Amino acid sequence: METVLSSASGSISKLCSFTIVLLFLFSCSTFTSTEAYDALDPTGNVTIKWDVISWTPDGYVAVVTIYNFQQYRHIQAPGWTLGWTWAKKEVIWSMMGAQTTEQGDCSKFKGNIPHCCKKDPTVVDLLPGTPYNQQIANCCKGGVINSWVQDPANAASSFQVSVGAAGTTNKTVRVPRNFTLRAPGPGYTCGPAKIVRPTKFVTPDKRRITQAMMTWNVTCTYSQFLAQKTPTCCVSLSSFYNDTIVSCPTCACGCQNNITEPGSCVSERSPYLASAVSGPGKSSNSPLLQCTSHMCPVRVHWHVKLNYKEYWRVKITITNFNYRMNYTQWNLVVQHPNFDNLTQLFSFHYKSLTPYAGLNDTAMLWGVKFYNDLLSEAGPLGNVQSELLFQKDAATFTFEKGWAFPRRIYFNGDNCVMPPPDAYPWLPNSGFRPVISLCQLVMTILASIVFLWAYM
Repeated sequence: METVLSSASGSISKLCSFTIVLLFLFSCSTFTSTEAYDALDPTGNVTIKWDVISWTPDGYVAVVTIYNFQQYRHIQAPGWTLGWTWAKKEVIWSMMGAQTTEQGDCSKFKGNIPHCCKKDPTVVDLLPGTPYNQQIANCCKGGVINSWVQDPANAASSFQVSVGAAGTTNKTVRVPRNFTLRAPGPGYTCGPAKIVRPTKFVTPDKRRITQAMMTWNVTCTYSQFLAQKTPTCCVSLSSFYNDTIVSCPTCACGCQNNITEPGSCVSERSPYLASAVSGPGKSSNSPLLQCTSHMCPVRVHWHVKLNYKEYWRVKITITNFNYRMNYTQWNLVVQHPNFDNLTQLFSFHYKSLTPYAGLNDTAMLWGVKFYNDLLSEAGPLGNVQSELLFQKDAATFTFEKGWAFPRRIYFNGDNCVMPPPDAYPWLPNSGFRPVISLCQLVMTILASIVFLWAYM
């Protein structure tokens, strides 16, 4: 009998240990995302298209268009910066809709001086208000490009470039190399330029089609791991059936470090708050965060609010803790199995994202224009909120084991840090954590079986 109990107890102990390890690994995997592949937007990318529209005596004129084919990731202010390396000794004679940040050494030229003579030029968009004779279509937005789903009309940016000392035919032109895209910081990795079929253009009267002399594409993909060393948002949870409020994990996006980095955060009750906000760092767009245990610029709170007979209600609150950052046209991507039965949404826009056929568990949410599409800087107005009404599916709905909480949340395209699964609010009759209660349940059942078998 003792041998049987000892063997059963050892097996259960191994099972419990293995379960704990799995849960630990799962919770850790929610903290960082190192891959460029985005499971919720598997085909999302930024495509840079060069269309050679005419030849010149020593080169060509091209229209360069940056398309943001990402469903929910913007290119925010201060905007994109595009770079490349010329394959030969090309120069830029002139540009419209954009400019290079440096001219380079053009001393060998007499008379007409090129716009840029650098081997590796860096190009930025022009600002709104640029004179019309320096503009082309889709230019001059300060480098801001919105996401494809949220604002398709503003999901592209263009400029025109006149290239000299280059080839003048399809066979003599050499495509640039080593493309880089900063939007506005690191995070994007660009592949080599690939020559594709020339782009066709339809005239305004739609009675004639013209085409480019030559076209090549460059594809850039995003990695959150390359974009920043730490996460940029976190998630907190609460529910009507449990008084526990699960806060963002401690140090989710960093830790308070006023010893080696004084002024890295400021208390909301500090008498020096106003002077710190308008201090010297304001002009450089350096973040100034409110001192919190998680030190994240943005927190998303998911509250299970009400339970009806056939429906249940959730309240979402997004809070900005950065005193120097407004989020224009913010968006949220939430993954939860009940989004296939979303009945009503209040004060947010909604679009279902279905990256895989037959799977409808992901939603993109964003604010209503001129109402709550701006998430203001930290302070009394630094939050937006809405409520979601879901219809219950009798086959899957439950409040047990944290089912009512989201699987993952993105804010502006970045994966937010979730609390560990064993910290989720549980139903009152589930006082123990799942790992412990599972082990105790199995032990109890086995002990009962052994006890009955011994006395039969």
